[in-house]
Amino acid sequence: QVHLVESGGGLVQAGGSLRLSCAVSGRDLDAYTLGWFRQGPGLEHEFVGTVNWSAGFTVYGDSVKGRFTISGDHVKNTMYLQMSSLKPEDTAVYYCAAARRMTVTTTRDQYDYWGQGTQVTVSS
Repeated sequence: QVHLVESGGGLVQAGGSLRLSCAVSGRDLDAYTLGWFRQGPGLEHEFVGTVNWSAGFTVYGDSVKGRFTISGDHVKNTMYLQMSSLKPEDTAVYYCAAARRMTVTTTRDQYDYWGQGTQVTVSS
């Protein structure tokens, strides 16, 4: 069993930056494919990015490519999402998730564990 806790959300102006954290407990970061999703008001969950340090891949969704970066601290067992050049349309609840499969995983139903989410609001 793995437990995920997001933090770092908040209110930021358009063009600003924010870093989200996802603390992972129960297993090492390398044991899973980890991902970030978001859900804006009235919208479906959207894939943001996925990483697997053992398999050696990081993949981003088209809407965040070039602006968001996933990283990890294996000592703290924490994954990060660095968000830059934020836009009002980035406003959403952001979730981190873990999947037992060790391949690129971009759809919500392929993930086995989820955090509770953290709200990000970007003002114009």
